[in-house]
Amino acid sequence: MRPRVVYVHGNGNKVRAELLKSQWDTALFGRDMAEASRMAYWAPVRYPEPLPDLRPDPLDGCTELIEETPAAVDRAATEPPEDFVARTLGEARLEAGEIALEGRPGADESALVDWLRNMTYLADTLAQAGAPEEPGAELPLETLPLPRSGRTAVFRLLVKHSFKDVHGYFFGGAGPAMREVVKETLAGVDGGPLVVVGHSLGTILAYEVLMELGREVELLVTVGSPLAITEVQDHLARPPAVPAGVAAWHNASDLRDLVALDHTLRPEYAPQERVTDLLVTNDSGNHHGISEYLSQHEVRAPVQRIFDGTG
Repeated sequence: MRPRVVYVHGNGNKVRAELLKSQWDTALFGRDMAEASRMAYWAPVRYPEPLPDLRPDPLDGCTELIEETPAAVDRAATEPPEDFVARTLGEARLEAGEIALEGRPGADESALVDWLRNMTYLADTLAQAGAPEEPGAELPLETLPLPRSGRTAVFRLLVKHSFKDVHGYFFGGAGPAMREVVKETLAGVDGGPLVVVGHSLGTILAYEVLMELGREVELLVTVGSPLAITEVQDHLARPPAVPAGVAAWHNASDLRDLVALDHTLRPEYAPQERVTDLLVTNDSGNHHGISEYLSQHEVRAPVQRIFDGTG
């Protein structure tokens, strides 16, 4: 039986499932994988309609979208970090329809708010260190060709949506339905070696489902993952560990990725010999884009070896 790969997408709304799967296939394999790949498409749990086909994913750091929304840029340029944190938390609570939090028993929202605050301050640091303001000044290759206000907006867009979807997952009652999408997708896959690839919040979904099911997985790949962050680990249903059925786990992140504030899973997820932490370069606008992660040699090569029968 030939290998199969299941994708679990990350934060924010996405294009329709078939197109999203094809985009991930192309980034990881260089071609559409047809029935060999499946997308665990949980976006409809949180968003009523998919993004239009030709609209870039704003959470990939698309500068064109920032330039189209000058009001958002102006607000990001002037809003103090603590005000941004408070507003984002308030919006997350409002979306969840909360009067009393609906999280898992014993879960403390304040720890997750620490993650929001840490992401916000790192976003501002990256924005300050970005492109020079003076016309004609030399532009470092890794920075955004935007003034500081635009760079702040790019990074804060990622912070806002990442926190709100993770908050909705843990506290807004969306978690069970999101996990059910992953379970149903995995249930539809049988046969040969299985690879599971998760991005951002999708890594939490993939991890928690695999912990629950004990499904045999040849390789688990997580990119841009918050699973190494203590504030996120505090909300997991089970203590951190490599899921029993996972033979190998590769975790890749860019040091500038706001969502992956901690980049090493090995210290917390035993047995450590199954976990490989990788630092890669993601030069998307916010250093979190999925295509840039999947196209990295360190991410692609182990997956392709399994599909080539040499893994």
